Amino acid sequence: MKRLVECVPNFSEGRDLAKVDAIIAAMREVPGVYLLDRESDPDHNRSVITLAGAPEDVAEAAIRGVGRAAELIDLTQHSGAHPRMGAADVVPFIPISGVTLEECVTLAKKVAREIWQRFHVPVYFYEAAATRPERVNLENIRRGQFEGLREGAQNDPERTPDVGDPRLHPTAGATVVGARKFLIAYNIYLNTPDAAIAKQIAKTIRFSSGGFPFVKAMGLYVQSRNLAQVSMNLTDFEQTPIYKVFEAVKLQAAQLGTNIVGSEIVGLVPRRALEITAEAYLQIENFSPAQVLENRLEESAATASGGAAGGQSATFASLAQPFLDAVARPSPTPGGGSVSALAGALGASLGRMVAELSGRKKSQAAHAEELSAAAAAFEEASQRLTTAIDLDAASYEAVVAAHKLPRVSAAEREIRQVAIQNALKGAIEAPFEIARRSADLFEKLGQLERISSPSMISDVRVGRLMAAAAVRGALENVTVNLESVTDAEFIRRARSDAEALAARVVVNQQTSERKISAST
Repeated sequence: MKRLVECVPNFSEGRDLAKVDAIIAAMREVPGVYLLDRESDPDHNRSVITLAGAPEDVAEAAIRGVGRAAELIDLTQHSGAHPRMGAADVVPFIPISGVTLEECVTLAKKVAREIWQRFHVPVYFYEAAATRPERVNLENIRRGQFEGLREGAQNDPERTPDVGDPRLHPTAGATVVGARKFLIAYNIYLNTPDAAIAKQIAKTIRFSSGGFPFVKAMGLYVQSRNLAQVSMNLTDFEQTPIYKVFEAVKLQAAQLGTNIVGSEIVGLVPRRALEITAEAYLQIENFSPAQVLENRLEESAATASGGAAGGQSATFASLAQPFLDAVARPSPTPGGGSVSALAGALGASLGRMVAELSGRKKSQAAHAEELSAAAAAFEEASQRLTTAIDLDAASYEAVVAAHKLPRVSAAEREIRQVAIQNALKGAIEAPFEIARRSADLFEKLGQLERISSPSMISDVRVGRLMAAAAVRGALENVTVNLESVTDAEFIRRARSDAEALAARVVVNQQTSERKISAST
């Protein structure tokens, strides 16, 4: 199973998008990390970034993001509707696949130590990583915000950071790092500018005041819309679904003489959360998640895989069919980028197979150690490229989501355009990462040819062709998406990098083709 974690760092900047871009750029410098989503709110003066990838890669990206935020954000000059205590305010790690919550706790503690050592920003642990019961809840740690904590951390032993000195960073404050389950950030707008009404409703529905379990809520005023907002975090959407919270807010609002004008989800939301809401509102009888097309495809894939492992009757064709069906359906994802990633993963898997079988042959005993190392490298490449199948699709879906943002007012149009451009850059970086890894794979397979068993040379060469196809296919996606980007410097760098990657594969493939011609 591929190891995949999500990280959703919150930064105390939602107005100066150049600073947000710089923070994201620092995180995206780490290979294998994918930007799934970004949300910047000028009223909250806060940005929420969603990253995903292998645990160690995502951890390093988060650390770099915290460091860049500490350089760019000055909390002594910061104001916004959302409470904050750090330039990088909160950095949670969420297990997605092949990783446990306990492993995310270990990851969080490693990240905290690095943040302190590199940037001298003290760190508090929360949620599953909390070292004290009262620090499980973020609001307890952040009480008094930056200004209150700056004094409290030095004078009150109960408020001392978990990592680092009691003295906060003079401009970046402190950061909260933790591990948790998937959280839905959900906001409801009321048809009134009166924040007192929103605060009263928030107090009624949040768990800490006797409301719904797994609901954290606060009321505030959103200046850009001249509306009050009930801002919520739903920490277990299966126990307290979105629709229950919506209906409770609707009822409370009516009792206070107002109503709901709209709601929004900040960041990403699990499919199951929407299924639960649809089931409730549509009153579908005997509804099952198995009736959802994507769920059925995934279930079929899992069943086929399990059957093959158990020696049952699943065929290789049945293993491939769910993905082929997903590609064939009339939907833009999975598309060419995901198919390219699959091609690369197949090439890496062929390389691993050849390396492991060759390593067992007496004729290749002199290369046993080198073949073992190659097999491990191909396994890692296959896992990373397999992960990229989903991440490439997610990066494109972020572009689609950005195009759906409201564009009635001039401010909304500006925010939408910035969001589209940022999502496009993410949709370019995803296939770029596929191309980079596949180009490296192409070269490693060329090296394998020298030490592998001669009887498997065709498998090595097929693997190289798959890797070459992955590079070329991924770069096609890069080229297409670049046509919609307006950042001239980004375009220049991307085209230069694409040309360099294409050249690596073209030159090597010509060499490979000459070898094939000479041997036939």
